[in-house]
Amino acid sequence: MKIRPLRGEPVGLDLVDTTWMWQEELVDQFDTAEGVEAWLADHGLPGGPGVRERLVEARAAMRDALEGRGHERLNAVLAHGSLRPQVGADGPYEMVVVDEPGWHAAWVAAADLVRVMGGRVKHCANPRCVLWFLDVSKNSSRRWCSMEVCGNRAKVGRFNERKRPTGPS
Repeated sequence: MKIRPLRGEPVGLDLVDTTWMWQEELVDQFDTAEGVEAWLADHGLPGGPGVRERLVEARAAMRDALEGRGHERLNAVLAHGSLRPQVGADGPYEMVVVDEPGWHAAWVAAADLVRVMGGRVKHCANPRCVLWFLDVSKNSSRRWCSMEVCGNRAKVGRFNERKRPTGPS
């Protein structure tokens, strides 16, 4: 299993980023059961029958919303669950309630994406990169999913452009 280049984002963006480019090819972490299980384990979310399909559906709906293709599919995913306020011995908390157990992880990720959507959710500035991130920089100036990967490629590209001859030799 290939390791994703961008990890540690909020759970919603982390689901969106389970597809990434690797050597000019789109990789999907959910192509294998191990990839699905690893993602669920990273976030402490339950698995079970139908979870992979729900995650893939939610991921597509979330990408539609982020990429400006509409919110209808995301709203359809969100319609599968809600938060129910509860009070326990340790105080108040919220419980996720879904209409089918297979929707739990997908609903949690979709609801989390809605929570963070806005000006600080950005697409990597590398036009060949498919990753999204939450810009937590002080002045909201982050441009790259990873300075080490996409940011460095941009710097190298600009350097090579400056070194390239401009006119006939």
